Amino acid sequence: MKPALDYLFATMWGGWALYWWVASANVKTSVRRESVASRLSHVVPIGFAIALLLGWPALQHAGVAARSTLRADWVFWVAALLTAGGLLFAVCARVHLGRNWSATVTIKDRHELIADGPSRFVRHPIYTGLLVAILGTALARGDWRGMLALAIAALALWRKLTIEERWLGQQFGDAYAAYRGRVAALVPFIL
Repeated sequence: MKPALDYLFATMWGGWALYWWVASANVKTSVRRESVASRLSHVVPIGFAIALLLGWPALQHAGVAARSTLRADWVFWVAALLTAGGLLFAVCARVHLGRNWSATVTIKDRHELIADGPSRFVRHPIYTGLLVAILGTALARGDWRGMLALAIAALALWRKLTIEERWLGQQFGDAYAAYRGRVAALVPFIL
């Protein structure tokens, strides 16, 4: 990234993280929660991906920082828009889920199936938003480290998504099957 604008991405991600932390206090009580081992299976890879993405200094010269994209100004600004748009989409989805949201895979007390708002476009809009934001930040980085972070995050979120899909199917039965049949998981009309 350009040194003078590095703070733009750190500020966007930091603002998102602060909101996420504050909003996490107002959720319903969980009646079923994934195990610690299951949680670590997606949290650890995502943490590693974020470290790669935001420039973990120890990896600066580890052979993964070779240039992969052009350094044109327009690429940087498109990347910034993707990052901001992805983070805002994730926040919008989080707001729409309300007290049903959880950082871990859970079933809440009086859990509701949310199929409107951003969830009318994709079943897992928070993950879609985060992947778009990671893609934007990776493009701004302009190196293979960012693309590796995107791949790792996508795999980790896919793992978490498959657990959620199974649990939501068990909780909501035919209603979730119908929702799943008409709305894609991450990419509208595709995936």
